[in-house]
Amino acid sequence: MHSRAPRRTLAAVATSALAGLVVAAAPAQAQGDVVATGLNNPRMLSFSPGGTLYVAEAGAGGSGPCAEGETGLACLGATGSITRVDLNGDNDTRVITGLPSLGTDEGASGPADIEFTGNSNYAISIGLGGNVAYRAAFGAGGARLGTILTGQLGHRAPTVLADVLANEAAANPDGTDVDSNPVGLLKSGDGYYVADAGGNAVVRANHKGAFSTLAVLPPALTAHADPVPFPPFSLPAGFPADAVPTSVVQGPDGAYYISQLTGVPFEAGLSSIWRVVPGSAPTKWATGLTNVTDLAFAPDGTLYAVEIAANGLFNGPMGALVSVPAGSTSPTVVDGDLFAPYGVAISAGNAYVTTCSVCVGGGEVHRIPLG
Repeated sequence: MHSRAPRRTLAAVATSALAGLVVAAAPAQAQGDVVATGLNNPRMLSFSPGGTLYVAEAGAGGSGPCAEGETGLACLGATGSITRVDLNGDNDTRVITGLPSLGTDEGASGPADIEFTGNSNYAISIGLGGNVAYRAAFGAGGARLGTILTGQLGHRAPTVLADVLANEAAANPDGTDVDSNPVGLLKSGDGYYVADAGGNAVVRANHKGAFSTLAVLPPALTAHADPVPFPPFSLPAGFPADAVPTSVVQGPDGAYYISQLTGVPFEAGLSSIWRVVPGSAPTKWATGLTNVTDLAFAPDGTLYAVEIAANGLFNGPMGALVSVPAGSTSPTVVDGDLFAPYGVAISAGNAYVTTCSVCVGGGEVHRIPLG
């Protein structure tokens, strides 16, 4: 089994490696324009079938209960939310509030992605980054951490559809320690695929909350020739970094495409895009990416990816939106001046990207022209 420290998942990665740099580093001027501001740790975003854009905000934690987690002391609050973005003005509205959020000195985990079936029925992934005992430490208020919620805007409050952490504890698809952090969502028939960044797997929950496994991603062998200090550990040369899947999308060919962040030491160029046909093992579709958090296909079939830190998470908070040709060994940069970007959604020739994803009150959505 891997040790606990190398199993740090996406919430832990983003906060511990980037949030401390937010105050010190001024965001560069990105391409395009800003269509939403004032967001709390914004993560992934999605368009409803009617063309309305919604963004998941991981929130800012709260006053507790508190528990020691992967990035230190985390305190629970009901500050997670979903915001409807006004693409033509400044009338952004938080349409779902009171969602669970875990806050630390470095950042937060909570709502990670939202998917729609129709213009009002939705599903939301709620992050965690830990095991069953960790969630239990937050009491009844933390019961929705590590789950998929469903509801209906304006009519039905969110309830638990599926418990991703419980599936990780029962099935443990990658066979290592139990650790769950639900991130990217994809609607699929009567259920949802979810990238479990903590479990190194993409799993599917049906409408009854029953799970199956689409793919388990293998560790990525690092290229470091010397040991990497990671107190209180020292990681050996060639350490097998966790895959950390972050997003799953369906391609024009019907196959599924999975992005990966990769774990400690978050090495530049180590991330891949994996292609999966159900029932078959995943295969590498493109390589040479760095710390990928989200994917989206454009109508012309081009795949776009977000790198939260284009030079690796230990080397600063500047990330990029890139296009990824099939079989490529390095992506093509579309916008390399994005400050801690995270999610991407595409509509009408534009990419919409969340930035400052480790900022309370400073998160934004940028509209970036494509082509």
